Amino acid sequence: MFRTLYAKMSLALFALFILVGGTFFIASLYSAYMYQQEVAQRLNRNLAMYIVNEHVKIHDGKIDQSTLKDLFHTVMIINPSLELYLLGSKGEVIAYSAEPGKVLRQQVSLQPVKQLLAGEQNMPVLGDDPKNPEGQKAFSVAPIEKDGILQGYIYAILGSEQVDYISQLLQQSYIMRVGVGAIMLALVFAFSGGLFIFFLLTRRLRSLSHSMEDFREQGFQQLDNIADTRQTSHDEIDTMSDTFRQMARQIQAQVARLKETDTLRRELVANVSHDLRTPLASLKGYLETLLLKDDNLTKQQRLAYLQITHNNAERLSKLVTELFELAKLDAGELKLHKETFSMAELAHDVIQKFHLRAEQQNIHLEVDIDSEVPYVEADIALIERVLDNLIDNALKNTPANGSIRLGINAQGTLVTVNVADTGRGIAEDELPHIFQRFYRKPGSEKTQAGAGLGLAIAQRIIELHGSQISVNSILHQGTRFDFALPVEGTF
Repeated sequence: MFRTLYAKMSLALFALFILVGGTFFIASLYSAYMYQQEVAQRLNRNLAMYIVNEHVKIHDGKIDQSTLKDLFHTVMIINPSLELYLLGSKGEVIAYSAEPGKVLRQQVSLQPVKQLLAGEQNMPVLGDDPKNPEGQKAFSVAPIEKDGILQGYIYAILGSEQVDYISQLLQQSYIMRVGVGAIMLALVFAFSGGLFIFFLLTRRLRSLSHSMEDFREQGFQQLDNIADTRQTSHDEIDTMSDTFRQMARQIQAQVARLKETDTLRRELVANVSHDLRTPLASLKGYLETLLLKDDNLTKQQRLAYLQITHNNAERLSKLVTELFELAKLDAGELKLHKETFSMAELAHDVIQKFHLRAEQQNIHLEVDIDSEVPYVEADIALIERVLDNLIDNALKNTPANGSIRLGINAQGTLVTVNVADTGRGIAEDELPHIFQRFYRKPGSEKTQAGAGLGLAIAQRIIELHGSQISVNSILHQGTRFDFALPVEGTF
C-alpha cells in the first residue's frame, strides 16, 4: 500500500501534521491554563498581605485562630474559588477554609513561598495545593511576624476545584470547539495542499519510473516512448532523466553489439567450419589414397597427390594464421610499432614479391609513384601486410591479360595509396559487405585459397592507423582500393 514514493511522502506528511497539530493543541491548553494562573496571581498577589494586616491577631505570642476561622468561613461563603490556609513557620498546615476531609497534605513546600516573597517577577509561581497531593497552583502568601519573629504564613490558593471545573467547562464550550475545529480545518487544508504539491513534484518522477519500466519490459529496445520530463530549471529529476537516457542508449548499443557479435560468431563458426572441412576432407582423401594404393601409383601420380595434399595444408596454415591475426586485431592485443619509412621503397618491394606470380597468370603488374613522396610514419610490417592482401585480392579477381597498378601519391600532410585492377569488378550491392569476415562474391570458388579474411584484416590495420580503406568498383571493368597515411611529423 505504501510502496510508492508519493504514498510514503503522504504518510510522512500526515504523521507530521498529527504531531504538529497535537503539539499545538496541547501547548494551547497548557498556555491557557498557565495564563489563567498568571493573571490570578498578579491580580491577587497582595491578597494574603491584606488578610494579615487586617484580620490576623496575635495574643501572647500566638496566632488567634478563632478570628481566622471566622474569616475562613466567611471567605468560603463569599468566594468559593479562594482557599485560605494558616501555615506554621515550617510550612505545616495549621488551619484552613476548606471542608473537613478535603485537605490531603499536612505540609507545604516553602521554596515557592520564599521565591514569591523575594519578589519573583516571572509568574506564575506555583505552590503546593493542600487538596491535591500531586498538584500545584498559583497562590498568594504573606508572612505573620511578631517583633521580628516569624509566626507562620497566610497561604491563599487562587484556583479551587470549582475553578478547575469551570476550566473543564470552558474546554468543552462552543467557542473552544469552534477554535479547535478551525485549527483542524486549517491543518486539513494544509495537508491537502501538501498532498497536491507532492503530487506535482512527483509527477515527473512517476513518468520517469513508468518509462524505465516500459524500457525494461520491452527488452531494453524501445527508447522513443520515454517521457521528456525536463524543465527549464534543470533540477535533480532532469539530471536523472538525462542520465537514464544516456544509460538507455548505452544499453541499446551494447545489446546491438552483442547481437552483432553473436551473429558474427555464428557466421564465423559456420564459415570456419566450411573452410576447415574442405581442405581437411581433401587431405584425408588423398592421404588415404596414398596409403591404400601406394603400390599401384606411378611416381607422377604420387607426386601429384602429395602436391594437392601440400596445397591443402598451406590453405589450413594460412586460414589459422589469419584467424589468429584478426583475433589479435579485434582484441587490441596487436600494438603499433610506428617508424619513419619510405612508402615508395615499400611499394617496390611488395611489387617485386608478386612479380613472378603475376607473370605466371599473365597479368601486368606495375607501380606508379610521384617524383617526390615524403616519408610516412606508420607500422611498416602491418602496412606491408595491407599491400600484400590488396594485391593478392587483385590477382585473384583479375583475369589473364589484365593489369594491376599500385599508386603512391603525395597530398599535403598525407600520402595516399591505391591498388587498382582491371578485374571482374564488384556489384554495387556487394560493396558494403566486402570488408566483412569470410565474405566472398557470389559465385566465387570456395576451393580457392584464402577464407575471405584478407580485406577484413587490411581494413582493421588501417583503422588502427586512424584511417579507412575506401573502394570504388565498376562491374566487369575493375576495382580500386584507396587509403592514406600521415606524413612524418604531422601527427
